[in-house]
Amino acid sequence: MNSNIWGYSIKKFLFMFLLPLAVLSAADKNNKVEEPASYETKVTFHGFSWGTSTADVIKKMGKPLLREEWEDHGLTVLAWENVEVNGYTTYMLAYFSQSGLQGGTYYFLTYTTDELMRCYSEVRQELRDRFGPTYLFDGIVRELRPYESAWNLPSGYVCLKVNAREGDPVMLWYTSPELTKKIYGDIKPVTTKK
Repeated sequence: MNSNIWGYSIKKFLFMFLLPLAVLSAADKNNKVEEPASYETKVTFHGFSWGTSTADVIKKMGKPLLREEWEDHGLTVLAWENVEVNGYTTYMLAYFSQSGLQGGTYYFLTYTTDELMRCYSEVRQELRDRFGPTYLFDGIVRELRPYESAWNLPSGYVCLKVNAREGDPVMLWYTSPELTKKIYGDIKPVTTKK
């Protein structure tokens, strides 16, 4: 009789333990599997594809404030002021080689440390939403240190930086694969992972 009670107790325990697992398993099969988030992988600068001619950029942006030749790097740099990006006013620089647009930089105009950090955080979040999370991300750990987030995608490199301690502005830099290779050498692209 003891063995019957013991056997009954084991069956009861197994039933109580396994029934919820079976129900959860059946529920999982009925639920749709969540699709992984998809992120943009095409890197462009201010809506211009890599290789866009200087004339086409000027046609859309207007006459540049400055034109400079960087002969050491084989680049022509054009600059515009009062270019709006993410609700902030910026200076915009575009870098051109013989084959067209190769990169560009935005320098955000902020006037207080609070505005500077808000700008960095908002732009970083927009880039994360657009290109996905990246392990090339330096999160905010403490106030007034250099912050940097970067995305190295097959179609270009994107880097967001600020150094409040040095008084540097928020800088957002884009480079084509060609210019990235020229600056950094052969580095492997980092794609986003969920």
